[in-house]
Amino acid sequence: MNRTEPAGTPLGDQFHLYDTTLRDGAQREGISYSITDKLAVARLLDDLGVGFIEGGWPGALPKDTEFFARAAAGELTLRHAVLVAFGSTRRAGIAVADDPQVRALLESQAPVVTLVAKSDARHIERALRVDVDEACAMVRDTVSFLVREGRRVFVDAEHFFDGYAHDPDTALRVLDAAGQAGADVVVLCDTNGGQLPLGIAETVREVAERTGLRLGIHCQDDTACAVANSIAAVQAGATHVQCTANGYGERAGNADLFAVTGNLVAKLGMPVLPEGRVAELTRTAHALAELANLAPEEHQAYVGTSAFAHKAGLHASAIKVDPLLYNHIDPELVGNDMRVLVTEMAGRASLELKGRQLGVDLADKPEALSGALKKVKALEAEGWSFEAADASLELLLRAEADDAPVEAPFRLESYRVVLEHRSGGDVVSEATVRVHVGGERVIATAEGNGPVHALDAALRQSLRGHLSWLDSVELSDYKVRILVGKPGTDAVTRVLVESTDGDRTWTTVGVHPNIVEASWLALCDALVHKSLTVSH
Repeated sequence: MNRTEPAGTPLGDQFHLYDTTLRDGAQREGISYSITDKLAVARLLDDLGVGFIEGGWPGALPKDTEFFARAAAGELTLRHAVLVAFGSTRRAGIAVADDPQVRALLESQAPVVTLVAKSDARHIERALRVDVDEACAMVRDTVSFLVREGRRVFVDAEHFFDGYAHDPDTALRVLDAAGQAGADVVVLCDTNGGQLPLGIAETVREVAERTGLRLGIHCQDDTACAVANSIAAVQAGATHVQCTANGYGERAGNADLFAVTGNLVAKLGMPVLPEGRVAELTRTAHALAELANLAPEEHQAYVGTSAFAHKAGLHASAIKVDPLLYNHIDPELVGNDMRVLVTEMAGRASLELKGRQLGVDLADKPEALSGALKKVKALEAEGWSFEAADASLELLLRAEADDAPVEAPFRLESYRVVLEHRSGGDVVSEATVRVHVGGERVIATAEGNGPVHALDAALRQSLRGHLSWLDSVELSDYKVRILVGKPGTDAVTRVLVESTDGDRTWTTVGVHPNIVEASWLALCDALVHKSLTVSH
């Protein structure tokens, strides 16, 4: 716990990648980390290789106090990062050694402390209700006290950009007080998130020239510019950048750690992570989303599942020649993959590339490729969508390539689903399935809490004993979308079924005016696709 500099990056202490997910990021609506969660988040961030991890506000929040206690007791061992405690300067009119909040920062045993200090004259006068002299004394006393106690200190100059625009002399006095007392970094905070990149860069350059202090940057995303503002500040001279995982934070959020890191590495050539860790950006982003109990943002820059997904046929034609013609970086750099989406917008190149990704090479089968493209476009016009249903698309492509449908492990004779409202209010669905499998005609009946559940259960019951792998396959997700038809026609239902066997996950699609039939088509494709992988 005594190390105060990040370890393992080529830049070392010259540049700080500072994460505040556990404090500022936890202020996002809907996020509530347990202490176990906080420890897990910290381990993931350390494994990625960030330089500093702000663990929370000990003394102000009991959960954060316990987090630091458990970290100090040995539950958190950091290889790359340094643990940081966040807190405020001493209160007005009290000696710093007597302030319980300051004492709590020491008791946290964190080797680095980040102090928040108001740098806007209006906040000093109206919120703190002290004069500028006392505000500066509060900063100076607290920083010098913590430095004497062996702590490295950073100071977050809250509302700095607004304060500097209103009264630059006061804002600079606060920075000078921090620097003179021994703060290593003064962080310019766009607390209200209202700044734009050119303004940020101009202010950072000006403040650097006027103070000579080491500057950091902390940006909120209220103008959707937090990442751009952070990069602009770095280009203007800031050597400490504060971010949160996936941009989590209050209101519109904070600068996204993964987008900022991707830009620093890929665009500015700054090796801010240890060797080999940049490729862990995507995995880490998704793991941290799971810990926050939030779905990963599909369209997130660098690490989203759609970040390198191409839909237009024109794009695919160029990608076939050289993937970098339509990708701004190689997706593998950040641990992501390029995806080709097959839709009604797809061309031959899109389908050929997608087939190659799925293990179906149509390059030497122009007639099959043309047939598959024609079929995809016709099905898309009827409401089918293969963007998220790779398994169904693979079955279609294989059928065209082999000029015959993919052989299913069973054949349907008929199915029936009934719904019964029983006395007491219970509603139960019952399905009966008649299939031919393994040379036998099998009839099976099962109940479920809905027609699709009952149908799935009956199908499984009819196939059990004939398909050795059946019990390993589970339905892991089920999505329904009602598609409004053309004027004068009925709406159709599109069903996406996600299945897993524990090792991999695949998605199939079914479309029909009847939701049960649409579900049946998707369920059947899921089992056919699994049987195909077993036979291969």
